[in-house]
Amino acid sequence: MFEKFDQTNYHQLCDLLGSFHPDLQLILDQYGYPPFWSRPNTFESLVHIILEQQVSLASALAALNKLKEKIKVVTPARFLLLTDQELRDCYFSRQKTAYARHLAENIVSGVLPLSEMDKMDDRTIRDQLKSIKGIGDWTVDIYLIFMLHHRDIFPVGDLAAVNSLKKLKGLAARVTREEVLLEADRYKPYRTIATMILWHAYLSERKRK
Repeated sequence: MFEKFDQTNYHQLCDLLGSFHPDLQLILDQYGYPPFWSRPNTFESLVHIILEQQVSLASALAALNKLKEKIKVVTPARFLLLTDQELRDCYFSRQKTAYARHLAENIVSGVLPLSEMDKMDDRTIRDQLKSIKGIGDWTVDIYLIFMLHHRDIFPVGDLAAVNSLKKLKGLAARVTREEVLLEADRYKPYRTIATMILWHAYLSERKRK
């Protein structure tokens, strides 16, 4: 059964990981606790993750904010009323328009029961979300981390998390996916918390440059 974390136990779990993994403790000592990154379990949040695929976080947020200016409240029903041109004006590519529309249609029809996801296990959630066009493992991982707060997720498709882990462990630039996962497995059953600490190190180091 999956376990969750929340704001009440987040710092405690960071401390627990640090006590077992001195390299993570060094990050905590240097940069403090990572922010409690969280988003509501909504259609808007999933659209936001789709927009973040393979673009900068700033570009994705600009598109989301433009969409919110247009329809005020981002719901599947309101989204489906928009034309292709209106979505282009909100900086949606043709591909991401198709992905977000397919997501909206599946939520409206009841095929994807978003409000029930927090009662499902990781595998069921992954299977359900990956049935939607444009949603792959990275999107599911971010959903499980940010929206549902499952404790033991490592997003191996996330460059920031992977690069931070490589630097921390001194891994070769061309290390395989399997080797990365093997290193991340050392942080079980709290790989999500480790990911938050790794992201925190990555972002803090970028700010210094």
